[in-house]
Amino acid sequence: MSKLTGKVAVVTGASKGIGAAIAKALAAQGASVVVNYASSKAGADDVVAAITTAGGKAVAVAGDVSKAADAQGIIDTAVETYGRLDILVNNSGVYEMAPIEAITEAHFHKQFDVNVLGLLLVTQAAVKHLGEGGSIVNVSSVVSRITPPGSAVYTATKGAVDAITGVLARELGPRKIRVNSVNPGMVETEGTHSAGFVGSDFETWAISTTPLGRIGQPDDIAGVAVFLASDDSRWMTGESLIASGGSR
Repeated sequence: MSKLTGKVAVVTGASKGIGAAIAKALAAQGASVVVNYASSKAGADDVVAAITTAGGKAVAVAGDVSKAADAQGIIDTAVETYGRLDILVNNSGVYEMAPIEAITEAHFHKQFDVNVLGLLLVTQAAVKHLGEGGSIVNVSSVVSRITPPGSAVYTATKGAVDAITGVLARELGPRKIRVNSVNPGMVETEGTHSAGFVGSDFETWAISTTPLGRIGQPDDIAGVAVFLASDDSRWMTGESLIASGGSR
């Protein structure tokens, strides 16, 4: 039997990149997966198709995690479709780099609304259904440790994710719900390509400061998320696992 047979998982921001890899990895271990997307229906449909073609179960659901009604709708879809909820992966996230002189209210709210408020709203909706043995996995970032220049707002959001992970581990522990985070280093995704990070001086710097000598791939993070979602990590909560090839 696979590690997650009979489990139901929601993965936010799962139409591409790390979220898509996590959704596929959870399904490969037997979970039925709700693939959330904000705008890329085609990407989410591709993820669902890959899962179902491989014999798994998945549905796509639209929703802006920063809106309470949408966050509730994502969770409702999981429960209405599969009858339960066991795993929540808070992966939705956005990032924009800017020096202190260029930070604006819009720059701040764009990132905090998705990366922090969105995580809280989806978790709030999910805990109504998560029972004993439930697992919440928050996708944070190694930036909360390495604090690169020009990332004040983005790094602040991921520092908040780490802090929330610890708080909710204590808050939900008595209900036997575990809360952990995975903190990736630079990962090659559609987002890092479109942002111009791949092939840039930033990538060169990232590789030079990574003992394993490369940037990450989505599957590198997906395996850690599966571990945190499964009973293999049953004695872990409130932890932030850095998955960065040694960069920190």
